[in-house]
Amino acid sequence: MENSTVLEQAAGKRTLPFDALADVVSSLESLERVQARLHALREGLLVMASQLAEAMADDGAGPGSGWRAPGREVAERAVAAEIAAATRMSDRTVQRQMGQAVELAVRFPLAYRALSEGRISLAHVRAIQEAGAGLFDDDARSRYEAVVVDCAERQAPNRVRRLAAREAEKAQAEPLTVRHERAAAGRCVRVHPLPDGMAELAATLPAAVAYGIHDRLTQMAKKHTELGAAGGGQAAGVDATAAGTSTGEPRSMDQLRADLFADMLLRGAPAGHDTPDGLLAAISARVDITVPVLTLVGDDGPDTETGLGESDVNGPGAASPTAQTPAPKSGSKPGRLSRAAAELNGRHPIDPDTARALAGAATAWNRVLTDPISGAVLAVDRYRPGEDLKRLLTARDSRCRFPGCGIPARELDLDHTHDAALGGATEAGNLAGLCRRHHVLKHQSRWTTRQSGNGTLEWTSPTGRIYTDSPPTPAANTVPARYPEAAKPPEEPQPPPF
Repeated sequence: MENSTVLEQAAGKRTLPFDALADVVSSLESLERVQARLHALREGLLVMASQLAEAMADDGAGPGSGWRAPGREVAERAVAAEIAAATRMSDRTVQRQMGQAVELAVRFPLAYRALSEGRISLAHVRAIQEAGAGLFDDDARSRYEAVVVDCAERQAPNRVRRLAAREAEKAQAEPLTVRHERAAAGRCVRVHPLPDGMAELAATLPAAVAYGIHDRLTQMAKKHTELGAAGGGQAAGVDATAAGTSTGEPRSMDQLRADLFADMLLRGAPAGHDTPDGLLAAISARVDITVPVLTLVGDDGPDTETGLGESDVNGPGAASPTAQTPAPKSGSKPGRLSRAAAELNGRHPIDPDTARALAGAATAWNRVLTDPISGAVLAVDRYRPGEDLKRLLTARDSRCRFPGCGIPARELDLDHTHDAALGGATEAGNLAGLCRRHHVLKHQSRWTTRQSGNGTLEWTSPTGRIYTDSPPTPAANTVPARYPEAAKPPEEPQPPPF
């Protein structure tokens, strides 16, 4: 009896956490339904935005306004830019989401209704859309949608994605061969930035080619490991699938595959596409880096307490790489300079060792003088004379100057803020780097812009909202602001002596 009482008490103690867990699960379940309904509401608003863009393209501003209605594409860009600037997003992302919302409402009404009722999540909806994107027959798509929506109400999105792929293949009217040829025409290579000075290189290829590349890299990595093991006095038939199994080879199979992949792409020759005299093989890779001068010279560089040394001006820099040099203010004593990371293409941090290696191999380099406090670009010079103004603007506007856009400098148009045909000067105070998308948007929609000084642009949207875009601050060694004696921040009060 005593033991039974103890067990009942222990069971009672366990009941409270499980009851609380049940409440938490119920609350999260309800929240997921509410969140799904909110996602459906957002999709509906994006559909409405797309319809408004269509109305703008058709109607314009009416007679006598002096405004010519834009085309459908420009109208969609203008609407997407309005939404993106207000919500601090990329307008390309907003325009893509508008297209997804219209597709969902028009082509997948069952999935849209299930999302609106909170029966499935947005992740389920995207899996259904992606797999069914190639279904153009209405009846086949309806049958496909009925099956996958029913599954989505009971299964997780990853399981729905697998079923959706199978069901979509069953519903296809075109043979796989025809669809594969069309899909293969969209093969491409993309780069996605990652943290810690890394990036992901992604290639969209036919499946047989992609798997073949991976298999060849694996075989090469294994053979490299075996040869290293044999050189170390071990048997050549050692199991090479484990990481770092050979003497003197600490790299794992994944690391070896990645290194071999990079080695072949950077140094190999495209035998199947090259000319007889090897013109393609002679092409070398080119990247643009911005290196703060103290990062460039490394730990053995000039004393950061006394400012810049002789090597800051005459030493090696980055070509195509760019060495950043702070311009000290006259009459002020330089303070301790802070080390800043080098940047790739003006927006992607890279480690100092890689930056110094690239700079040392460069044949020419630009020097960019920046304000030591604000980091603003003051001037650009180069050992070889050239287009000074263009280089200054490329250094100042390292990305597109439309709010939220990150297209890099080498892909920008230098646009006259005040039209040159109307008397606008060709000078830094009237030029800004814009990607082609936003260059067209500025000239063919009601988006307008003006420069307010120091390269700052003020964009006015079609609804009258104003968005300010300042030039991106480049990587540079900057001096922390010094407070005058009278303007020092008040010290925190000391605790009483007791």
